[in-house]
Amino acid sequence: MTRAVVVSSSAPPTVADVDLADPTEGEALVDVTYSSVNYKDGLALARNPGVARVDPLVPGIDVVGTVSALGPGVHDVAIGDRIVLNGAGLGETRHGGWAQHAVVPSGSLVVLPDTIEDSFAAAIGTAGFTAMLSVLALERFVAPDAGPVLVTGASGGVGTVAIALLAARGHRVTASTGRSANEASLRRLGATEVVDRSALSEPGKPMQRATWAGAVDSVGGATLANVLAGTRWGGAVTACGLAQDSALPTTVLPFILRAVSLLGINSVDAPLELRRRAWERLATDLDPALLAGVTRTITPEQAIAVGADVVAGRVHGRTVVDLRR
Repeated sequence: MTRAVVVSSSAPPTVADVDLADPTEGEALVDVTYSSVNYKDGLALARNPGVARVDPLVPGIDVVGTVSALGPGVHDVAIGDRIVLNGAGLGETRHGGWAQHAVVPSGSLVVLPDTIEDSFAAAIGTAGFTAMLSVLALERFVAPDAGPVLVTGASGGVGTVAIALLAARGHRVTASTGRSANEASLRRLGATEVVDRSALSEPGKPMQRATWAGAVDSVGGATLANVLAGTRWGGAVTACGLAQDSALPTTVLPFILRAVSLLGINSVDAPLELRRRAWERLATDLDPALLAGVTRTITPEQAIAVGADVVAGRVHGRTVVDLRR
């Protein structure tokens, strides 16, 4: 048994004891120290069928902790390793990280660099991991001196980490947000300009003034269409979210007239080598003090209430769940 947040179709989310199976082939048992609250976790708490695909379900698409047991077979981790796992079906098709113990697929575990403490790894979480994957993809097309880079959904988890990472690499970052009260915080993260999301959120022309050398978009919908329409020749835009809409109301014009590249980012199924590369870069490129300024730590009980706020876009930065409490 393990203490965990449980989401069920028959009762409201609660903290309770749940059965914990022994790890089988290709699995590891992790003593969880921290997880975090992500957009998907909020959807799982609401029993969104596209996310919560088992019933009952322990949410938490992030796991940070120590390997305490291994199932049969060959593993790339050892008992006692401090690890992080983002995505890989956690909190969707299998129990996730909002529990004191979790059985997880060992093939996606990344051993944490010594410089990253457990709480910092959880603050980074899937949001920061996704931001790093976006930066890695963007770097193939956009140099720091190529022009301004736009980050949409800038007040959210992906946006805040993306701003810090891009600024650390020397990019001039413009942050798009609907929460003007967060402007000072976004500038501390490294944004040189902050614009209101309303300038991008309504349907616009298929080709607009060439402004951005690149962009990290976690919003989708009309916002992503406008970003593509305003991207310079040879620029690139990463797409990693759908906070506004999953639809993309655009044309082929940005791609065939300006050679703009649209780069899809999938953090759930990222291969192990890419996961390792991302976390190696997070260890060197992300200032813990910057992220600490937009991070709060809560209990599992509190996480149940926070989920709806994350989905509604009312949470700035990152929220860490302390499973040791």
